[in-house]
Amino acid sequence: MKHNPVLLKECITGLAMKPNGIYVDGTLGRGSHSAAILKQIPDGHLFAFDRDQSAIAESQERLAAISDRFTLFHTNFAQMKTELAHLGIHQVDGILLDLGVSSPQFDEASRGFSYRFDAPLDMRMDQRQALTAHEIVNTWSYEDLCDILYRYGEERFAKLIVRRIMEVRANQPIETTAQLTELIKEALPQRIVHKKGHPAKKSFQALRIAVNDELHALSIVLQEGLQLLAPQGRFCIISFHSLEDRMVKEAFVKASTPPQMDKRIPILPQDLPQAGYRLINKKPITAGADELTANHRSHSAKLRIIERI
Repeated sequence: MKHNPVLLKECITGLAMKPNGIYVDGTLGRGSHSAAILKQIPDGHLFAFDRDQSAIAESQERLAAISDRFTLFHTNFAQMKTELAHLGIHQVDGILLDLGVSSPQFDEASRGFSYRFDAPLDMRMDQRQALTAHEIVNTWSYEDLCDILYRYGEERFAKLIVRRIMEVRANQPIETTAQLTELIKEALPQRIVHKKGHPAKKSFQALRIAVNDELHALSIVLQEGLQLLAPQGRFCIISFHSLEDRMVKEAFVKASTPPQMDKRIPILPQDLPQAGYRLINKKPITAGADELTANHRSHSAKLRIIERI
């Protein structure tokens, strides 16, 4: 399955890599970003993480053809600091995250991520995990379902959709992505169903985030990733929807803002407390015209970069 990496050149430039540096790809996927990083660090080492065993298996061979200076972890990037500490690694020179679901996961019908295919309601990035979209849709309460559709999908018709889910599942379980897609269409006003964009997109996004606890994992890696950076180390994060981008922006702005001092206290300018980090780009980097044409996934991508001082 082909995977076009998003903002690849911008990430490689943004990481400002050293040939002997230690770098982390927290979202290995099919190895496109990792491969590009590995080529830049002949005397360094790459540590890469992914929840998806198939991603680990496919990337292993690809990266081995470039170098043996890499280590792969079949786990969530929220475990990054812990896993690296076990190996005696307490500082790194750069971290990259490409958030969201990889194209191969969307294109593999049986994984249940996409409303484009009829498949069991699954949506697990890590197949070892117990919680699935099937369990959420069929067992979670009305209030909890409304909450995740509204918060994670920013779906303003969450209540209409969840009422229809409750009606259908009262008679029989909702088993497949096609069933869920159809009932979402039934629940929404017709003017919304016929608008541009798929009517189930927001609900599927919300369920995927809930199944994989994505925003909680992101909150952990934002905090611990910043702590892991060595001086002049950089943290590059590509996000694909407003919830993720807002979290990244707020964390980076907070880290790069000096502590507030009482203006009544006389302090020389050179003695004022400084922030421990600086923003490399105040506005997110987005794809250029050529990439937008070649790769549809790049349309919603935003890259933010911060450096430890």
